[in-house]
Amino acid sequence: MTTAYSSAKFVQPLSLNSTINGRSRDNSLFDPLKTGTSFLGSTRKLRVNSVHSNQGNVRLRLPVVAVSEVVKEKKVKSSSNLLITKQEGLELYEDMVLGRSFEDMCAQMYYRGKMFGFVHLYNGQEAVSTGFIKLSKKEDSVVSTYRDHVHALSKGVPARAVMSELFGKATGCCRGQGGSMHMFSKEHNLLGGFAFIGEGIPVATGAAFTSKYRREVLKEADCDHVTLAFFGDGTCNNGQFFECLNMAALWKLPIVFVVENNLWAIGMSHLRATSDPQIYKKGPAFGMPGVHVDGMDVLKVREVAKEAIERARRGEGPTLVECETYRFRGHSLADPDELRDPAEKARYAARDPITALKKYLIESSLASEAELKAIEKKIDEVVEDAVEFADESAPPPRSQLLENVFADPKGFGIGPDGRYRCEDPKFTEGTAHV
Repeated sequence: MTTAYSSAKFVQPLSLNSTINGRSRDNSLFDPLKTGTSFLGSTRKLRVNSVHSNQGNVRLRLPVVAVSEVVKEKKVKSSSNLLITKQEGLELYEDMVLGRSFEDMCAQMYYRGKMFGFVHLYNGQEAVSTGFIKLSKKEDSVVSTYRDHVHALSKGVPARAVMSELFGKATGCCRGQGGSMHMFSKEHNLLGGFAFIGEGIPVATGAAFTSKYRREVLKEADCDHVTLAFFGDGTCNNGQFFECLNMAALWKLPIVFVVENNLWAIGMSHLRATSDPQIYKKGPAFGMPGVHVDGMDVLKVREVAKEAIERARRGEGPTLVECETYRFRGHSLADPDELRDPAEKARYAARDPITALKKYLIESSLASEAELKAIEKKIDEVVEDAVEFADESAPPPRSQLLENVFADPKGFGIGPDGRYRCEDPKFTEGTAHV
């Protein structure tokens, strides 16, 4: 963590105005720089794709690229070279510790019978959520998957509301009707966790279209909102993924597609399931930059996220970012996690993103051990409070059972007499056992 920015790999789409020796208009993070680094621990080198011009026999090279000269790895020598300020570092650390502690508590509560159904934990992947979401504005939208608790926390949804939702209580962010896989908060622009893979990508694309429509058609000049769409490696072979990449690039939508590649889709290895495991290379096929970054390093993720979000906010269109990360637990709490190689799990556990950030903060004199311990103590209290609050909260009332099923404002439908059916006091009788 003492290096500057990422040694991330990039693929740059071929511009319609490209020339043989042309350079990008700006000097951004996405400027091309050839690299020969490997992917997913493989000894295979990344390929360089050739694109033929229609004019004669001129060959335009579309290289696999890395970060520009300004972000090449270097030792931090003075405070002026630090990647983050003290305040930023403490904010990142607090958010990552909150995510980890919250998920550890979820495991305890699940095994004590306080939660029901499938619960998918985020342990090990905190650098991705924190690295991206903590750079977003409140007005920006986040769309998640079934592994959504930590995305909700990073977006600002209170721990009490998330834990209560997991407990199925009326004080939850969805009043107890969403559960683990369907976190939602209109106030925080968290547009949902989605249980089926790929299900959230069209929603995220629609949210990005809304931002563009408001700005360009409704002339809301201050609407520069960006959407972050999170999904896993298993989703990237689904049709929605390709359709939405195409639409987002076609309309230059302000969206960042964030692939949380934890290398396993339940019990299926990513390398066995995908003809070309380098997901980030799919971006240029649709005319957008593709980026691969170390998802176990929050500072590297943050640097890539900053450029991708700013690029979307400037109206320059979408970016596909593949964060290579790893989950420290099974697919869900019902998964005994017997299919992954113990040596592989140990190798990634040794690269714990929270431990790495803690080391960087201390070695860079951005924080003391005492300051970080104080944050950990504070988070322990927040999580304990969330559990007590959720446990003491009331379950949803029986009258809530059929709300939001029908399209009318009351949620129960309209009877033959033109009155809302919910106005009949006998309407919800007996529904508790349905």
